[in-house]
Formats: sequence, C-alpha cells, structure tokens
Amino acid sequence: MTYPVTLRVEGRRCLVVGGGEVALEKVRALIAAGALVTVVAPEVVAPLGGLPGVTVVRRAYRAADLDGCRLVIAATGDPEVNGQVFADGEARGVWVNAVDDPRHCSFTMPAVVRQGPLSVAISTGGRSPAVASWLRRRLEHELDPAYAELLELLATEREALRSSGVSTEGLPWQGALEAGLLDLVREGRVEDARALLRETIREAIVERTAWQ
Repeated sequence: MTYPVTLRVEGRRCLVVGGGEVALEKVRALIAAGALVTVVAPEVVAPLGGLPGVTVVRRAYRAADLDGCRLVIAATGDPEVNGQVFADGEARGVWVNAVDDPRHCSFTMPAVVRQGPLSVAISTGGRSPAVASWLRRRLEHELDPAYAELLELLATEREALRSSGVSTEGLPWQGALEAGLLDLVREGRVEDARALLRETIREAIVERTAWQ
C-alpha cells in the first residue's frame, strides 16, 4: 500500500540518472513543475542538451551526485546502476524512483490527467504501469476543459469568502456541485453557475449564523 501525495519541486534540486528517451520524458515533467534538474549520464540524447535550465554532466553516476537533491529518478535501463542509486538514496534519505524497477523505488510515479490546475493521478503502486496509462486515456475523454473552468469558479468564490472573513469549512460545496454546476459551465452558462453556487452557499451561511 502506498501513500499518495503531490510534491512541490519548484526551485528544488532534482537528479535524473540516465540520458535516453525515458530520461528525457522525466526531465521534461520535472521542468514543467519548476524543478532545478541535473542529468548525469555518459551519453545523452540530443534534446536533453538543449533544454533550458538543465545541467548535463556527461559521466558515470557517483553517489555524491545525490548531495543536496530532494528526489532522484534513475532511468538508466541498467538494474545494477538503478539499484546503486536507490541504495545511495536510502542512505541519504532522498526519495528515488527507478523506472520500471519497483524493487528500487521509494516512490512511484502515477499516470496523470491534467486540465489546467486540475490533476487526476492514477497509480497501481508500480504493479502495472500499463493499466495506469490505459485508465489515463479513458479519463482524458471525460475530463474536458469545463472541469478546469468549474475549478476556477469554485476557487474564486472560496477565496472571496475567506477574504471577507467567512469560514469555508462545512459549507455545501458538494451539494452545489451535485446541483448541476458542471452542466451549466459546459453549456456556456458560467454566470448562471456562479449564481447557483452563491445562492447555495449564502443559504448555508444564513442558516449557520442563525444557529450561532
């Protein structure tokens, strides 16, 4: 059993050991999250050398490469090297993911579906990446851009309430969502959705105040 989390790596040092296409994919994902990435490998594919903000060290991996890193991805394709990276990470308390080598992972990487700031992660605990990818493709058809717009609508209203000193805990957000907000947004009736949300929340605040 794994414990799912979402990591904030912006501005933090991360290491990728390996220089092939798989390493390139992992580096791009880390860059998108704002990480400071170092790649260590004797040879690297051409695109890796051209990525902005990525430090490429063309040599074999050394244990000292982990110093100062928050997390490491071993994408060498060599179980012996991946195992050494994992062992070194364990000794230093650094989280390590060895691609396609669950025995040498202190964390696994889920398949992710994104719509703006909305992320849905699918994990099989490293048992079957194929199943995770298959589910991701299915969910990509369901999570249309309306979900991201709905998220922004609720986030804006929640922040407005918090700014005015109103606690947002215990308010019927779920009830509002079940009332058809997504359908309204999909129909382009965003202001109607906003009005429905505000009315639902307002009624709850009035009721809560009456009981205080």
